[in-house]
Amino acid sequence: MKGRFVLLLLVVGGLWRGSALHAQERLTFLYPSPAGSWVIPMIAKEAKYFDREGLSVELVRVGGSTRIVAALIGGSAQLIHAGEPALIPAVARGSDAVIIGAISQTPQHRLIGRPEIKDVKDLKGKTVGITSFGASSDFVLRYALQKNGLDPNKDVSIVQTGGQPEGLMALSAGKIYAQRMSFPLHMKALQMGMRELVDFSVLGLEENNGTVITTRGFIAQRRGTVIRFMRAFARGMQRYKTDKELAKKVLAKFTQLNDEAMIEATWQEYARHILKVPRPTVKGIQYVIDSGMVGKVDIKPDKLVDLSIVDELEQSGFIESLYKG
Repeated sequence: MKGRFVLLLLVVGGLWRGSALHAQERLTFLYPSPAGSWVIPMIAKEAKYFDREGLSVELVRVGGSTRIVAALIGGSAQLIHAGEPALIPAVARGSDAVIIGAISQTPQHRLIGRPEIKDVKDLKGKTVGITSFGASSDFVLRYALQKNGLDPNKDVSIVQTGGQPEGLMALSAGKIYAQRMSFPLHMKALQMGMRELVDFSVLGLEENNGTVITTRGFIAQRRGTVIRFMRAFARGMQRYKTDKELAKKVLAKFTQLNDEAMIEATWQEYARHILKVPRPTVKGIQYVIDSGMVGKVDIKPDKLVDLSIVDELEQSGFIESLYKG
């Protein structure tokens, strides 16, 4: 009798565990490239924070923020990483896509050129690369060109490379003469003899970095799921800042780098700027709109953000609890 009881407990326990595993909510999350800006979901997955929240999250790379925003709108993913310049025109056309979080408010881009390009002005008449039209790389490149007296529509030929790694390959092959890059790929480019033309982090700009985007419809239907995702995401941000060993391990795997100096520099760069609270900057969105570099759009920045998720995490004391002890 006792043996049967123990057997029954084992069977029931096994069924419960199987049921709990099966009950995990499945999500697809898209990101543009293996760069430091997009590493937080990888940290959360490695540390099993998504599992803790009852989520099974598939992380999928799709080159270019414009394509990623289109995939979100088309229903291929529930949440994404993408640059806000790709989001603004979509919302202006009627999409309900919305920013719910960001890892920092400091642009961590570099404009990287070939060795023979000594100044941004030297790009006149040359071919330059972006990941995709309407993406952050497009906006940043046009900003740099205009600041240096060049007309992006007349003085250069802009081509799409599909992603930062592909852009680096194109630079190396001489197919393009410059492209925007971020840590650690810009460091790899420098090691290959490329030249840093602009460091956007020192220009005083405010920008949403590592932006998390979903749709208002998804929030309305599954708000609890979004809250749980952002809880895991916030834990990932905290872990990146406080657990250097784990963060560097994930960075090395994510970026496929084995150069200790590059991995260390990447960790230092993002650890310094990562926010405690993943609150997007409305000011940064307004700047992108005002710049006119995403076209003429009649839209208020408030329509592009939903701060209620971050507000709930902060007001509940959850964010503060991550940094206690």
